[in-house]
Amino acid sequence: MIRKLQQAASFLSQSARLMVGVPDYDNYVAQRAISHPGEPVMTYEAFFRERQDARFGRGKCNTRCC
Repeated sequence: MIRKLQQAASFLSQSARLMVGVPDYDNYVAQRAISHPGEPVMTYEAFFRERQDARFGRGKCNTRCC
C-alpha cells in the first residue's frame, strides 16, 4: 500500500514539474543509459538550458510574430 502511494506521489510530482516547464533530468539520464550506453550525458545545467531553449525557442522565431 505504501509503495503504491509513493509511486502515485512520484507520478504526480513529475506531472506537476512538466506542467510548469521543469524537465525531468533523472528520466533523461535513465533513458540515455538505456538507448545510448557509453555515450556522454549532459550535465543538469546543460540539460535544463537545452530544454528551455527547445521550449521557448531562444534565438529562433518559428512563428509569424516577427
